[in-house]
Amino acid sequence: MTVLDAPAIRALPFTIDLPAGFTITTGRPGPNFNIWTIRRGQQPLVMVYAGPASQFPIYSGEMVEAGARASVVATEDGRRVALEHLFTRTSAPREVHVWITSVDGADRTLAERIGQSVDVR
Repeated sequence: MTVLDAPAIRALPFTIDLPAGFTITTGRPGPNFNIWTIRRGQQPLVMVYAGPASQFPIYSGEMVEAGARASVVATEDGRRVALEHLFTRTSAPREVHVWITSVDGADRTLAERIGQSVDVR
């Protein structure tokens, strides 16, 4: 696991609003894909895949098309939560898949906000 510095974050195929105290770390890459984790300390809150074919969707919920992405939205405790997003591009990486991890309470709200901030370059 490598923590990305500012130049490495600017080189990612996506932009993100990264709150203070959060880092982006690399995951185990595979053939033509990469996975990153957005975390606070050791706690992962959001995952991002960039490659040819993600496993979207991984969560159950309502599929919503908004702008340049498809999102899975579920109702939790009376409020709608965007659990994951899929951007499809014409160039590599063909898919950028963003999903929140299994966190609760304020961390879930924060993870959703961070996930919503992701956009492709």
